[in-house]
Amino acid sequence: MEIIQCASAGTMESSDVYVEIEPGEAGVQVELQSVVLDRFGEAIHRTVREVLSELCVEQAKVRVVDQGALECVIRARVETAVLRGKGES
Repeated sequence: MEIIQCASAGTMESSDVYVEIEPGEAGVQVELQSVVLDRFGEAIHRTVREVLSELCVEQAKVRVVDQGALECVIRARVETAVLRGKGES
């Protein structure tokens, strides 16, 4: 799945996550900021990469600003940003 435009999903509200995605050239690059980075940073990275892999995204720059979101919220926001970046939504 090719990302053709910049897109985002989510908010900066507590218990949510804001995801930005844009076309990339060097594989998948994930930048993560989180209020719980020390404790859950690896799990958040893993979740983001799993969703990108499931959607066959191979080239993208992704910025994630987490405000303590649950995994299901992270998955939904990443998927929405990818679909918008592909131009489907």
